[in-house]
Amino acid sequence: MFQPISIFIGLRYSRSKSHTGFVSFITFFSTVGILLGVASLITVVSVMNGFEGELKKRILGIIPHVIVSDFEHKAVTGTKTSKQHWTNLREELLTQPHVMQVTPFLESEALIQSANGLQGVLVQGIVPKFEKTNMISSHMVSGSMENLTQQSYSMIIGQALANKLQVSLGDEVRLVLPNKSIFTPMGRIPVQRVFTIAGMFHIGSQVDDAMVYVDSRYGAKLLRRTGDGIDKLRLYLDDAFNAKQVVKSLEIKKQSRQPDNILHEASYSTWDETQGALFSAVKMEKNMMWLMLSLIVAVAAFNIVSALVMVVVEKQAEIGILQTLGLARSEVIKIFITQGMVNGLWGVSLGGLLGVVLALNLNDIMLVVGVNLFGFGMQELPVRLQWFDVLTIILSALIMSFLATLYPAYQASTTEPAQVLRNE
Repeated sequence: MFQPISIFIGLRYSRSKSHTGFVSFITFFSTVGILLGVASLITVVSVMNGFEGELKKRILGIIPHVIVSDFEHKAVTGTKTSKQHWTNLREELLTQPHVMQVTPFLESEALIQSANGLQGVLVQGIVPKFEKTNMISSHMVSGSMENLTQQSYSMIIGQALANKLQVSLGDEVRLVLPNKSIFTPMGRIPVQRVFTIAGMFHIGSQVDDAMVYVDSRYGAKLLRRTGDGIDKLRLYLDDAFNAKQVVKSLEIKKQSRQPDNILHEASYSTWDETQGALFSAVKMEKNMMWLMLSLIVAVAAFNIVSALVMVVVEKQAEIGILQTLGLARSEVIKIFITQGMVNGLWGVSLGGLLGVVLALNLNDIMLVVGVNLFGFGMQELPVRLQWFDVLTIILSALIMSFLATLYPAYQASTTEPAQVLRNE
C-alpha cells in the first residue's frame, strides 16, 4: 500500500529496536503514563457522573423543581373559590414546556412525638390522587399513599424517621405545630393532633427523616385553614436544570395584561435556591478532578518530548543523509511527529479501552478484590459512563501527545547536513 515517505520512515523508527536502553525506557513509560492517565480519568469521571446522577435522582426527585405560591387570594372570577383557582392554575401550568407534573400541597414546620422520641420535621399536606407517580409512591416500604384518604388523620413517614421514633405501621404519633397555638381553659398551647402511621417509605436521602406527609384536608384543619388549605403548587420538570428557563417563561407570561391571566399574582422559586450550593460543590469537585487527572495525562504525554529529543540526537546522521537525498524540512518534521504520535496512539487506545472496561465492571472488580469503600453492607458505587466524556478524554490526550511532538520534530528539521556528516 502506498505511504508517504515521512510516515513510512516514522513508523520504521517507532518499531526500531536500535534505540539505547534509556530512550526505550522513557518511551515505554511515556506510553504507560498516558495509558494509566486516560484509564483513570475515564473511570473517575464515570464515578463522578454516577454520584451526580444519584444525587440528582434522590434529592431532585423529591424536592420540587419549581414552587408556585402567592396565588390563593386571587380568584379567576368573583364567584370562584381558591380551590377552583389552584385547579385552573394547575391546568395552565401543565401546558408549559418542560413541565411534566404539577401537584398541590401545603406545608408547615412541626414536631413529631412518639413514646420513645421527638423529632423536628416538615409536614406536607398533599392530594394523594396527584402523587401516584412521584418518587415517594414508588419507594413505599409498607402501606401506600391511598391510605391517607381511606383513614382520617393518617400519616406517611420515612423509614429512617420511624426507626428514630421506634414506631411501626399502625402506631400513633403526636404532631405538634409550635408556630400555631390555640387558647384553652388551661391557657395557650401549641396546636397538636394524634396521627396514625399509614405507610413508610425509604429513598436513602435526607428526606427520609425530615419529611412527613398527610392528606391536605387534615393538614388544613391542623393549620386552621378552610377547604383543602392548598397554598402552593410544585412543578416537576423533564430536567431539573430547566427550572430557570421555565420560571423565565412564566414571568414573561405573568406580565401579560389579559383579564383571564391567572398567573399575574403568582410568585416562583426554584430548587437551586435551597439546593444549588450542593450541586455547585459537586460540579466544582468534578471539574477539579478533571483538571488534576488531565495534568497527569499531560505530564505523561510530555514525556514524549524527552524520548523524541533523545531520538533526534541519536538519529542526527540519518537525518543529515535524508536531507542530502532531498528530503524537505517539512517531511523531517512529519517523520518525528509520526513517531511520537504512534506512542501516543498506543497509550490513548489502550487507556481508553482499559478505562471503559474498568468503568463498566468497577463494582464487580471491587467485589473480587474485597474492597468496600463504604465500610458497611454491599452498597455499590454509582457509575455512569458517558461516551461523550470518553471521546473528549481521548481527543484531549491525542492533542496533548501531538503538541508534545512539535518541539523535537522542529529541532530535527533544523539539522545542518554539512555539520552532521563532516565527521562521518
